[in-house]
Amino acid sequence: MDTNKEIATLGGGCFWCVETVFNELRGVESAISGYTGGRTLNPTYKEICYGDTGHAEVVQVTFDPQAVSFREILEVFFTVHDPTTLNRQGADVGTQYRSAIFYHSPEQKAVAEQVIAEMTAAGVWQNPIVTEVTEATTFYPAEDYHQEYFANNPNQPYCRMVVEPKVAKFRQKFLEKLKR
Repeated sequence: MDTNKEIATLGGGCFWCVETVFNELRGVESAISGYTGGRTLNPTYKEICYGDTGHAEVVQVTFDPQAVSFREILEVFFTVHDPTTLNRQGADVGTQYRSAIFYHSPEQKAVAEQVIAEMTAAGVWQNPIVTEVTEATTFYPAEDYHQEYFANNPNQPYCRMVVEPKVAKFRQKFLEKLKR
């Protein structure tokens, strides 16, 4: 990997939402939907859906830290999902939908813990933040049809009802940080 790039691996419920947002953020080279944090080798989407592999649906974000910091990545992350619901995002329920930051360095761990502490102290969320902060393990890219799912399926009902509002919220709040 390019030494001028960093990787962030984030679980915020359904990866279609998280991937879409990060693909639009200036400084992000790529956002790939996938799975991490479990015990099954080479898991499939079907296995993940059963919720017993231990994996989370995540997005692996490759970014240029000179253009967007890890802290800024986390600010976006905490805007596009609810970090206070344990093992769920909306109607998506199970450990595969947990809120999680899989850090790739001690520095990322420290920033993640600091951002969570600051948000907690500021009372940003009414309920406690339950986001897991754990060391990154093997990342498995999701099947091809999951990549850029919203861009390829904008009229699919789940995309219209769940993904589209989160993307709109992101675009409104971070307009100055969009690629285009």
